[in-house]
Amino acid sequence: MKKTILFLSFALLALISCSKDEDINPILQSPTPPSNGDILQPAVGGANQPNQVFLDLSTEVSTPINRASWDFGFSSGADFRVAINGAVKMAVKQLATNDMSITQTEDSNVAVGAGSNPSSNGYCDNPTGVLAGAGSGIGTAIAEVSATDADNKVYLVNLGFAVSTTTPSAGSVSIDGASRGWKKVRFLRNGSNGYKIQYADLNSATYTERTIAKDADFNFTFFSMNTGNTVSVEPQKTKWDVCFTTFTNYVNFGSEVTYGYSDFITSNMKGGTKVYQVLTSEFAYDAFKKGNIVEANFTISATDQRIIGSNWRNGGGPSTLPSVKTDRFYVIKDAANNYYKVQFLAMTNDAGVRGNPTIQYAILK
Repeated sequence: MKKTILFLSFALLALISCSKDEDINPILQSPTPPSNGDILQPAVGGANQPNQVFLDLSTEVSTPINRASWDFGFSSGADFRVAINGAVKMAVKQLATNDMSITQTEDSNVAVGAGSNPSSNGYCDNPTGVLAGAGSGIGTAIAEVSATDADNKVYLVNLGFAVSTTTPSAGSVSIDGASRGWKKVRFLRNGSNGYKIQYADLNSATYTERTIAKDADFNFTFFSMNTGNTVSVEPQKTKWDVCFTTFTNYVNFGSEVTYGYSDFITSNMKGGTKVYQVLTSEFAYDAFKKGNIVEANFTISATDQRIIGSNWRNGGGPSTLPSVKTDRFYVIKDAANNYYKVQFLAMTNDAGVRGNPTIQYAILK
């Protein structure tokens, strides 16, 4: 297949190793995949990393969306789970009331931040991508929506940050713009296959209500309180493999805390994509063939979307810039049982501007 140059746009979040603020499936019939692989040079939006990009390796289709264009993802699964937008550092806190007319106040503790916000507070979604859990940092930060309306509490919602427009020095990023503000929000079920969302300003006695239907073709249906409508974010769940994004992770600093990352890559765990890492000390990228795949190595990625994560690059430090790790590559298995090898060649352009990575991948036959 003729080599192509694919320009993507995606956003990622942080300075040096993470964010500027921290400083520190079913078997499907597949489309005909590329036979010789490609060099992909994603136009990720530069050092502000404004977009998330969903990439389908079998078709070379990328889907970029502005990472501040949505607030909540409503799961299409059998359960009733709501995810928050960790790409803009959203955080939520369940309140004691189910009354949306009560005035609420901001709480600076409800935020993403290294050292000050233990994951056990449960203000952010568990970064593995596993939705189920009993709170306290396990599962979604928003409790499963109950069939009993009275059991569904109001949430204090920190909407995180707009995309920054500040130009940082070469090799750095500027991710966080102005605060996106606060809301109070409540979630209810809408019959057996949908949700209701109620939302308002903190001091408002009235609220807006919208309904959101589940769609089995997608992992989530996404909603924006800014527009009052659902928005297109992820492609259909069988039509993407990896997402380039900024990301709220948990990091262990003696205890697990919430932490903002740029240059992060998640896999489509819910859609059936699996992935594992290979060190070049074990196999050279060029020499790795389909017969070298170890199926058991995919197991962890069935319950953790962060196998690539930030592991493909060095974080840098006070006197060094981030850089690509050249001692590893990744094996990806998509929902249609196609296998690929993927390596990262660069994370900046020739001028040293972050948010301009280059990747190479090939199908394994």
